[in-house]
Order: sequence, then structure tokens, then C-alpha cells
Amino acid sequence: MTVVNVHEAKTQLSRLLARVEGGEEVVIARRGEPVARLVACKPRGKRRPGRLKGKVVIPDDFFDPLPEEELKLWEGR
Repeated sequence: MTVVNVHEAKTQLSRLLARVEGGEEVVIARRGEPVARLVACKPRGKRRPGRLKGKVVIPDDFFDPLPEEELKLWEGR
């Protein structure tokens, strides 16, 4: 783990990001006190349309008007 001060982090950001991409962790400190940590982001998985097909069921009455009592609760009355 590398610790750098704020000024160095601002002037060397591209180099620090390259180190983070290489697996290193970088801590940014202000007056010697750790403030932030630079770590690599986990890559997002590729989205696949229809992945939840058959797993989520929306009832037929989903868009029906709410009963009056429940509507009052949602509206804070």
C-alpha cells in the first residue's frame, strides 16, 4: 500500500491510477492522516436482456387503482 499526500495525488493522478490498475492500493493523506483510498473497481458483468424472465411475476391487478384506505396511507392522510 502506497501513501501519498493530496498535492502529490493531484499532480500524479494518472500514474497513481496506473498503479491501482496494476493491483496496488493507494491511500491519499492530508497532513499525514489518511483521507481516501484508491482501489481498482470490479468490472461489471455484461448485461443480458431477459435474464430474470420467468423469475419475476407481476400480478394482473398491479396497475389497478389502490383501495381508498391504502391510498390515504400513501398520501399521508
